[in-house]
Amino acid sequence: MSERIKILGLFALLGFIAGVAANFAYYRVFPVLLAIFPEILRAEWVLSGIAGAFLTVLMVALWAYLGGRAKGG
Repeated sequence: MSERIKILGLFALLGFIAGVAANFAYYRVFPVLLAIFPEILRAEWVLSGIAGAFLTVLMVALWAYLGGRAKGG
């Protein structure tokens, strides 16, 4: 049971970090990108796609890095 709690806590921590990263991106990175690419970045679906892709890659990279080696073979 404690292993499940550790995994749940790890995902909660990753979710918290992803939320902090999204907040940082919204207030710091978004205005810079909007100044550089004003037309394309006004579309909400583009911003959602970029944020989702970035956060997914970040979470998978963390999972792969922290996961360690596979047992066997």
